[in-house]
Amino acid sequence: MASVRTDNRLTTSQSFLCGGFAGFFSKTVTSPLEVVKIKSQVGTFHCRNGFWESFQVICQHEGLRGFWKGNLASCLRLFPYTAVHLATYKKIVHLHMDEFGFISQWRAILAGGLAGVAAGLVTYPLEVAETRLVIQNCTQPTYIGVFHTLSKIYRNEGLLALYRGFSLTVLGAFPFSVGCFAVYVNVDRLWQEPPPRFTPLQNFINGCIAAGVAQTLSYPFETVKRKMQAQSARLPHFGGVDVHFTGMMDCFLQVVRNKGVLSLWNGLTASTIKIVPYFGLLFTCFEMCKQVCLYRNGYIISPLSYQLTPGVDQSLGPYELKEVKRYLKNRNFNSEQSSLGNRW
Repeated sequence: MASVRTDNRLTTSQSFLCGGFAGFFSKTVTSPLEVVKIKSQVGTFHCRNGFWESFQVICQHEGLRGFWKGNLASCLRLFPYTAVHLATYKKIVHLHMDEFGFISQWRAILAGGLAGVAAGLVTYPLEVAETRLVIQNCTQPTYIGVFHTLSKIYRNEGLLALYRGFSLTVLGAFPFSVGCFAVYVNVDRLWQEPPPRFTPLQNFINGCIAAGVAQTLSYPFETVKRKMQAQSARLPHFGGVDVHFTGMMDCFLQVVRNKGVLSLWNGLTASTIKIVPYFGLLFTCFEMCKQVCLYRNGYIISPLSYQLTPGVDQSLGPYELKEVKRYLKNRNFNSEQSSLGNRW
């Protein structure tokens, strides 16, 4: 069983901003690995000699800025993706909760998968823009910026081009959910203790293992999706894709026939290496932002530690605590006024 728990000491906007800023920071730092992964999935010439050589080739042809192409589109996608994902996830979870607020782990993961599909539908054009910006040569760009990319794709290729390959997001959600479920149902055996007693480090390790297993199972769908996003008759060399195809199934067949089955996992090394720093930075940055917010709300005595403020009821929500403080302040003020009146 799993319980859906949130820190009620943060407001909704604070939770949203903490998550958004943490995602923005971790994505920016790990962007070079993401660029190498996407280029490997598409099959551009930069990544034909292996993982380590890819960095050297990209640096030689495009310079250091080549490692941060598409990062703005990826970061802009975070905020609406997180908002839709959280809203949809909570809605689905609340429908399946029992009277004690609990939900089975399988249903929680399934809810996460459905929420991911809903959020992906809303933000998919930004993912297409990210792919197009990453695969282009930034010394001779076809697209200049995120909004120019979106408008140019829409004008030249139509609205459907901004959703090309989206069906693979839906198909990939199932093996991803199965991978997460396979990890979480066995994780208590690994630690030999119930999930509620896990430390932050244990939760971090669990998240990394789950992400690694889940992405490995769903990776072929993402590879084909990236190829579909990248291919366009209006781009030089059809977008640099290593195979030419007419649709989703044809793309799978062409990749297996011409490049081999294992090529469906091209870029997995970069994606796997990215897991630990990405989740590590995400977790650390979120906790730091959370500490600042808890300090501003009055729950802890310093933004540098989690030491609780003496005499503060930690079960109160932020607005409730603010009302209590205002009440106590007014009461003290009135008592001071009355004591002064008695003196005179």
